[in-house]
Amino acid sequence: MSNHRRVPKRRILLAGAGAAALAAGALTVTTANAAPEAPTAKTLSSASAAKLASKLTSGLKGHAGSYYDAKARQLVVNVTDDAAKKKAEAAGAKARVVDHTLSQLASAKETLTEHDVTGTARAVDVKANKVVVTADSTVKGAKLTALKKQIKAQGGKAELKRTNGKFTTKIAGGDAIWGGSGRCSLGFNVTTKDGKPGFLTAGHCTTAISSWSDKQGGQEIAKSGDGKFPGNDYGIATYTGDTDHPSEVNLYDGGTQAISGAGEAQVGQKVTRSGSTTQVHDGTVKALDASVSYPEGTVNGLIQTDVCAEPGDSGGSLFAGDKALGLTSGGSGDCSSGGETYFQPVPAALDALGAKIG
Repeated sequence: MSNHRRVPKRRILLAGAGAAALAAGALTVTTANAAPEAPTAKTLSSASAAKLASKLTSGLKGHAGSYYDAKARQLVVNVTDDAAKKKAEAAGAKARVVDHTLSQLASAKETLTEHDVTGTARAVDVKANKVVVTADSTVKGAKLTALKKQIKAQGGKAELKRTNGKFTTKIAGGDAIWGGSGRCSLGFNVTTKDGKPGFLTAGHCTTAISSWSDKQGGQEIAKSGDGKFPGNDYGIATYTGDTDHPSEVNLYDGGTQAISGAGEAQVGQKVTRSGSTTQVHDGTVKALDASVSYPEGTVNGLIQTDVCAEPGDSGGSLFAGDKALGLTSGGSGDCSSGGETYFQPVPAALDALGAKIG
């Protein structure tokens, strides 16, 4: 998905780069017999919550995922037993008792993904403690009936939601980084495994387009290298022209956001997307490890958000502060009616490609 911005002196920015409380008044139990109050959850930044979540969930049995409550500035950890609840609360998180463990939900999602219904997306919604299957407008008739049967077979671990749009990758003819008759958005500038300057973008862009320019029909500035789509959705291109490549994201207001490295997205986290078609939009991370079945094939391990995007924004940047989080893959809807957009996590792309930010 993308809009062209010709940068003076061939300077390419990242164009996209690219629980319930009991009523105390009703209690007549004496203080001596009352249960001890749970420790108060710590007030945390998103980054601090992510660190605590990683530390807690790695060694906490009976947990069902976690998410960041941005309004309360607390980490919420889902648990399925009292022992896990006490541990989570003692560490400074807010514990929430739910029915299904994360492994149970992951198994249900895997089973549903095996059916691979085009026009659907599947993700574990930790707030709902269910696998949410989103079906677009193309899923109907016998196809929809079969999908509902598959969801029912999960015994309450999954639910169906509909979206009026159609799941598509977000590539289109336009401007920004151009190749042939298509365009995408630059994600993040990187150093390739060979030590050369390059950039990350969507895999469905680099697998379809081999040579890139900063304008339609313009001189080549980069060549596509390794990438993967479907399965994953990441790709890399190496600069061939005399192009400045700052580690920044274009904010389309005359300013930029410096990017210092990559970060892992967290459910509930506030994020920003920059793309050359629709420029800058904000939203929230709704789920991780989502699977989306595009017409071209299924992509796994995606970040699900409520940020809008449109064709040409593909490959564009998803970030939080100075941390690169994702590359725009695709979704449904647009920036007029709304929708959902899915992103390839940047850390996984960097690991696979042997690249680093900057």
